[in-house]
Amino acid sequence: MTPLHFSFSSAFTLGLMGLAFHRTHLLSALLCLEGMMLSLFIALALWTLQFESTNFSTTPMLLLAFSACEASTGLALLVATARTHGNDRLQNLNLLQC
Repeated sequence: MTPLHFSFSSAFTLGLMGLAFHRTHLLSALLCLEGMMLSLFIALALWTLQFESTNFSTTPMLLLAFSACEASTGLALLVATARTHGNDRLQNLNLLQC
């Protein structure tokens, strides 16, 4: 494994571990998701450049578009949660309580 592949896989793993173990605020969960998506985007872009193929050239842009949609949806949920509950703690969110 090259150092470049190791750095992207470790960045993705750190984002995943931060999402799994540090679940106190919704904003920190969204930042971990964005870090994971950024490492995936850079890895896909470099993979496309490495193979020099035009067949996979749209894949990083498609991932970036989905990442932007995910970020906007997450921020909208963050604002809605902060308005209704007063904070963004994930412990206060209960789906069974309406």
